Amino acid sequence: MLLVTGVSGALGSLVAARLAGRADVVLGTRAGLPGTRRVDFDAPETLPEAFAGVGTLLLVSAGYGEDDTVVARHEAAISAAERAGVRHLVYTSLSGDGDHLAYSLAHRWTERRLRRSTTLDWTILRNGLYAELLAGIAAPDAENRITGPLGEGRLAAVAREDLADVAVSVATDPAAHRGRVYELVGERPLGGADLAAALGATYAPGSLADARAAVAASGAVPFQVPMLASTYSAIAHGFLDGTGVESDLRTLLGGREPLDALDVFMKAVREG
Repeated sequence: MLLVTGVSGALGSLVAARLAGRADVVLGTRAGLPGTRRVDFDAPETLPEAFAGVGTLLLVSAGYGEDDTVVARHEAAISAAERAGVRHLVYTSLSGDGDHLAYSLAHRWTERRLRRSTTLDWTILRNGLYAELLAGIAAPDAENRITGPLGEGRLAAVAREDLADVAVSVATDPAAHRGRVYELVGERPLGGADLAAALGATYAPGSLADARAAVAASGAVPFQVPMLASTYSAIAHGFLDGTGVESDLRTLLGGREPLDALDVFMKAVREG
């Protein structure tokens, strides 16, 4: 049986939709919504029951929080999986070029923890940053200007839909992917000028300091400020443009062309 965690989230819900109706799949949510198992990494006592009878676990990263919080969640999940006799764990990690991001540490810790396991087979899906994310950090303002501090950098963004397809393909045939680490970044890196041209907007990037101040003033919780600032900085300074990354995305999509990240960005902007 396959258990998918985090199915109320953006990526997990797409995975769940693709697996709907399968008798060999169970879905997990923190709140234990109708039709799901309660899988709450902040309440480890719930995990033995949640993981009962599970052969493969698709662990969608619980990476929204301070490092110690996320590491504790992932440790709880992996340890519970080991005790429950789960055979294979598929983890949605962060692309290898993301090590300059403030939120990379918990992902790399989790990868190390899986490699140390003596009972689990594992597969690591190193997901690139979502094309949908660009709509949040580079949407035009009321004056039709994109002011996000992306500099001259570009992001090899990837559509969340494609990552969901890959996750389903791997998690439903895990033995074929045992011990593999897959890099899943987009094939067409996008910069601020590209986004502005597509929207008929002006690209007028501000400073990182201004962006940090704006995030802090928006009501963001403290850990979100360095997360977003480091994302801007890594893009602006050329660390997330896909250079030197051999992406496995097209191969794991069965050879089909990935969705166009620019189309995904424009759709997300239109939908608000």
